[in-house]
Amino acid sequence: MSESDAEEPTTGEQAPKRTSELRDCQRCGRKQGLVGKYDIYLCRQCFREVSRTMGFKKYS
Repeated sequence: MSESDAEEPTTGEQAPKRTSELRDCQRCGRKQGLVGKYDIYLCRQCFREVSRTMGFKKYS
């Protein structure tokens, strides 16, 4: 294999951006403190308010 074969494919896809650069809170529009894991995209304050209805449980 040559070095050009080992490069990433050029399919037009870009590397995923960081959560803070990608979106803002879907509920209140805040841009800081986002929970982006599992594509939730809620700020931490909104996440605390609705996490129980989403099925998350708090341990200890």
